[in-house]
Amino acid sequence: METRNGLSNNIEGKVVVITGASSGLGEATAKHLSAQGAIVVLGARRVDRIQSLAQELIDKGGKALAMATDVTRHEDVKALVDAAVQTFGHVDVMLNNAGLMPHSPLERLKIDDWNQTIDVNIKGVLYGIAAALPHMKQQKSGQIINVASVAARIVRPGSAVYAATKSAVLMISEGLRQEVKPYGLRTTILSPGAVATELPNSITEPDIAGFIGKFYEEIAIPAESFARAVAFAISQPPEVDVNEILFRPTRQEI
Repeated sequence: METRNGLSNNIEGKVVVITGASSGLGEATAKHLSAQGAIVVLGARRVDRIQSLAQELIDKGGKALAMATDVTRHEDVKALVDAAVQTFGHVDVMLNNAGLMPHSPLERLKIDDWNQTIDVNIKGVLYGIAAALPHMKQQKSGQIINVASVAARIVRPGSAVYAATKSAVLMISEGLRQEVKPYGLRTTILSPGAVATELPNSITEPDIAGFIGKFYEEIAIPAESFARAVAFAISQPPEVDVNEILFRPTRQEI
C-alpha cells in the first residue's frame, strides 16, 4: 500500500492491536505507527490514558480505538482483538507488549510479585496469541510480535523470576513461529535492553528500585527506539519474517 507521499511502507492501513498501550513502549509505538498510517487498537488497564491517546491520534487524522484491557484476563484480551476485527474488518498485527519487572532476590519471598509477573509476562502473551491466532489463521495473514528482553538471556541477582518469564516468551514465540507456517503468519520477538519507560516503577523493593532507577536514568534510551524496531519488523514485505530484534543502549554492558 502507498503512503500519502506515494512510497510504500507496508504499514499504512494495517490494523495493529497493542497491549500495555497506556505509556512507555506501547504509547510510543502507537504514535509512531499511527503517524505512518496504521490503524491502532489500544488496550490497557488505565482506560483514561488510552482513551486520551486514541483521541489524540484521531485528532491528528489517524484511526484508533481504545478498550480497557487486563492482560491477565483471557476474556479481556479476546474482547480487544474481537473489537478490532468487528470495527475495522481484520487484524494484521498483535503486539503483546504489556509487562512487569518487579525485581527482588528470591530469598525475600515476594510471592505476590512472582505470581503477578508470571500472569502478565507469560499468560498475557499467551492470551494475546489465543485472541489473535484464530482470526489470522482464517485470514492466512498476520504478524504476532512478542516483547521479551535482554534479560531472557542474562540473569542477575534479583532478576530470576523476571528473566525466567522473558525466557519463556522466547520459547513460546519460537514454538509459535514453527507452528504457524501453514497459515503464512509472521512472528517477531523484540528484546530491548534499558529503555525509558515506567517498567522500573513496578519494582516493589525500595533498595532494588533505587539501584535500577539510577541505572535507567544514566543509560536508558527513548521509547521511540522500540517503536522504530516494531515499525521495521512490520514494514518488511510479506515474504520476509523478522524473527527477533535484540537491542540495547550503546552504553549498556550486560
